[in-house]
Amino acid sequence: MPKLDDLLAKLLRTLSHWLEAVVVLAPSLLVAVLLVTAAVFASRTAQRLVRRLMLKLTDNVPVSELLAVMARVALVALALFFALGVLDLDKTVTSLLAGVGVVGLALGFAFQDIAANFMSGLILAFRGPFVVGDLVELAGHRGRIKHISLRASELETLDGLTVLVPNKEVFQSAIINYTRTPDRRMDLPVGTAYCDDMEKVRGVVLAAVRGVPNRNEQREPELFFESFGDSSINFVLRIWLTRSDEPSYLSARSEAMIAIKKAFDREKLTIPFPIRTLDFGANFVGGVRLDRMRLGTSENAVGTSTRAPE
Repeated sequence: MPKLDDLLAKLLRTLSHWLEAVVVLAPSLLVAVLLVTAAVFASRTAQRLVRRLMLKLTDNVPVSELLAVMARVALVALALFFALGVLDLDKTVTSLLAGVGVVGLALGFAFQDIAANFMSGLILAFRGPFVVGDLVELAGHRGRIKHISLRASELETLDGLTVLVPNKEVFQSAIINYTRTPDRRMDLPVGTAYCDDMEKVRGVVLAAVRGVPNRNEQREPELFFESFGDSSINFVLRIWLTRSDEPSYLSARSEAMIAIKKAFDREKLTIPFPIRTLDFGANFVGGVRLDRMRLGTSENAVGTSTRAPE
């Protein structure tokens, strides 16, 4: 068993070696401490500068704050690595970098959905396809943008519901922004009877909708006949509006429908509706001709079809 004196002597030798090492490393240690201290103070200034720069590039405040903090942390981490290099601890730096890489890889696999939403949020912040207050359609949802975060975009639908759309879905799907363009086209499908004069219908409709509110006076309304339907000749009316918000769009469509209905009534034109013809022909088993039936007796009537009476 070692004696107490031997243990004390060994401890003193160890402390002496440490003291000699501190004295030898004192200049390098002082430089490393000054370097890290200067980096800490400089990182605060860098954070403010990055925040101001990002706010000029994008209106997304969370993204600006995040990048500003990342710039500050990166500057301090870089200063720490340089300080370890000054102290001749290159192997320590290599080990730290390797450890950070392994941890980052593991976290990337574990939180890949969160990482995808985060990166999509950053890209959307720089691209700026929409801002708070825009009327948009995202991933099948139409509404106004209420809030944009790094994980999801929050919008309020036209019926007052709040929808959170993950940024990954926003980035991968089509984005329709109704606010970016001041003009918006309104398409209104209508039908007219086969007995009506199509040229007259065109003139009556185009004249009736010239007073639609918010109509773009620089672009004339357009009418195109599209198909021969079962009960009507179908056409579509196109009107360009100077406002793209939803209330103006709905109001213009409503006023156009009222104007067309009034014009059709005034000009004795018809907006047909589906018609069903009852066939009481004797060709059916048990059938009776309509002209042989007494009024109010229908127990002998059989079936319905679209064939004209004989």
